[in-house]
Amino acid sequence: MNAQTQTLPTAFDVQRVREDFPLLSRSVHGKPLIYLDNANTSQKPLSVIRAVDEHYRMHNANVSRAVHLVGEEATAAYEGARDRLARFINATSRNELILTSGTTQAANLVAYSFAMPKLQPGDAIVTTVMEHHANIVPWQIIAQRTGATVKAAPIDERGELIVEKFFELLTPEVKLACVGHVSNVLGTVNPIRELARECRKRGIPLFVDGSQAVPHRPVDVQALGCDFYALTGHKMLAPTGTGALWARKEHLQAMPPFFGGGEMIREVSFSGTTFAEPPHRFEAGTPNIAGFAGVTAAIDYYESIGFDAIHAWEQQLLTYATDRLRDIPGLRIIGEAREKEPVISFLIDGAQATDLATLLDLQGVAVRSGHHCAHPLMQFFGVPATLRASLAFYNTREEIDAFVTALLKVRSLLM
Repeated sequence: MNAQTQTLPTAFDVQRVREDFPLLSRSVHGKPLIYLDNANTSQKPLSVIRAVDEHYRMHNANVSRAVHLVGEEATAAYEGARDRLARFINATSRNELILTSGTTQAANLVAYSFAMPKLQPGDAIVTTVMEHHANIVPWQIIAQRTGATVKAAPIDERGELIVEKFFELLTPEVKLACVGHVSNVLGTVNPIRELARECRKRGIPLFVDGSQAVPHRPVDVQALGCDFYALTGHKMLAPTGTGALWARKEHLQAMPPFFGGGEMIREVSFSGTTFAEPPHRFEAGTPNIAGFAGVTAAIDYYESIGFDAIHAWEQQLLTYATDRLRDIPGLRIIGEAREKEPVISFLIDGAQATDLATLLDLQGVAVRSGHHCAHPLMQFFGVPATLRASLAFYNTREEIDAFVTALLKVRSLLM
C-alpha cells in the first residue's frame, strides 16, 4: 500500500487517546516530543498514574502483615492485580501467577528453581538467535554450573525463526526450550502454538518471553500451550518493577523456592522451614504494591480500548512507517518478517546509529540505538547496532511524517 494514499481506521480516535498520556504533550529541546521508544518502555496513562498516587495517599501499608484496615486494603490491591493478570492472559487459576519485578526475574526464577535441579552434564537448553539477553544469559549461567549446554536455533535473513531447525534441536537431552513471543529488535512474531505443540510431543517444557507481545495482542496461555509465560509491566502501560510469571500448576508444585525471606513460608525454626504453597512460595519480601495497583489500572485501560482496535491501528502505522522509511536513500531495514508487531530496526549507509539517535533527539524524536540487549542477533546480521523505532497505539501518522522529516535532516548532516 502506498504510504501517501493509505487511510487509517476512523473508528479509533488516537487524538482522544493521546489526551490520557501526559508525557506525550511535553517538548524536548524546544520541539514537540515524538516518542518512538515503546519497545523499551511504554508511556503511562493518567489512570495508571492516579492508581499509584491513590495507593500512596490512601492505602499505603504492607501486604499480608496486618489485620488493620489499611493493610487489608493494600493486600486486596496486590492480590487483585494477580486476579486481573490471571484473567488477562486466561490462566486456569490465579495461583498459577507469580508476581515479579519483570520478565528478567521470571526467567531467572525458572532457570534456578525449575531447570537447574534437572540439569546434568550432557543436557541442553534450546533458545533462538533472536532472543533478548534476558532469555539467553540465565540459561548460560545455569548451564555452566551444571555441565549442560545452550543451543540456539537459527533465523533467516527476513528475521524469521527457521522452525524446522528449531525442531531438529529438540533432541532427547534437551530439558527446556525458551523463545520470545515477539522479538524486541525485529518485531517478528514467533509461532508459539506450533513450537509448543512440538515441544509437548517430546516432553520438553517451553518458556515464552512475552514482554513484547502482551502490549500489542491478546495472550491466551491455555491456547498457546506453553509451560511458562513471562511478562513485564512497564512495557504494557504499567509502572516499572512489575511483571509476572505464569506457570503450569504441576511445575510450580514441584519447584523449590528461589528467594528466601518473609511471606514465602508457613513456619520457620532452626530445625527446618516449611514453605508456603505457590504462588506465595516464590514471592519473598515486600513487593512493589503500588506498582501492581498500576498494573490493574493498565489492564483496565487496555480492555477499555480493546486489542482489536489497538492491533488494527498499530499495524496500519507499521505499514505506513515502513513505506515512508523505504523511500529514504541508503536506508536498510533489519528484519522484515511476514508477521510483525510495530517495531522497525534500521541502518543508514554511512551513519552510525548512535549519532543518528543523538541528532534525532535534538529534533524531539526519541528512538533507541544500540544492540538492544541482543548481541547474537546483531552478530547474525553483521552489524554492531541498529536504530529502532517502536510504535504504540498512541502514536500517529503525523508523528511518523515528522520522524521521517527529522531523519532526512540529520542524515544530511552526517553525509
